[in-house]
Amino acid sequence: MIRLIGLMLSALLVLSACTPTSTGTALGPDGKPLPRLYRIRSGDTAKIQFRMLDSVNTLREAAELPPVQLNAQLNAAAATHSRDMSIQNRPWHFGSDGSSPIDRVARVGYQGALVGEAISETYETELETLAAWMEEPSTRGVILSPEAADLGFAWLQEDNGKIWWTMVLGTRYSGL
Repeated sequence: MIRLIGLMLSALLVLSACTPTSTGTALGPDGKPLPRLYRIRSGDTAKIQFRMLDSVNTLREAAELPPVQLNAQLNAAAATHSRDMSIQNRPWHFGSDGSSPIDRVARVGYQGALVGEAISETYETELETLAAWMEEPSTRGVILSPEAADLGFAWLQEDNGKIWWTMVLGTRYSGL
C-alpha cells in the first residue's frame, strides 16, 4: 500500500511538471518564492479539464483501476456547484437551495449514479488541488473508486483569484 501511494504521488509530481510556470520567480525577504496568482483564461477550459482527466487516469492506472471518461453532464453539475459555492462563500457539498451532489447529478440528466464529489476553495492550480485531494482519505477514495466510470470537473474563479474547484465522479448503470 505504501509503495502504491508512493507511485501515485510520483506520477502526480511528474504530471505537475506540465503545469504552466512563469519566468522569473520573485523571492520574499525569507528567500522563498512569493506566491503567484494562478489566473485561468476563458479559453483554457478544455485544456484544464483534460489535464485533470489525464492526471486522474494516471493515478488510477498506478492503482490498477480502469480509466474514467470526461462526461459533459457531470461537468455541468460540477460547474453549477462551483458557482454556488462562490455565491455562498463556503466550500461544502450542499447547494444554496439545499441540493445534494446526488440531486445535482440527477438534475443534469446523468444516466448513472453518483460515486462522490471533491470540492476545494483555493488559489492553487488544478494539479496542486488534486495532490491535496489525494492526501485526504475521503477524497482519495472517491478519485480511486473502482466503481467510477465518468468524471466531471469544473471551477469558478473569482476576480480576486480564488478558485472554487468541483470534481464529480459517477458510475454507469449496467448496460449503459
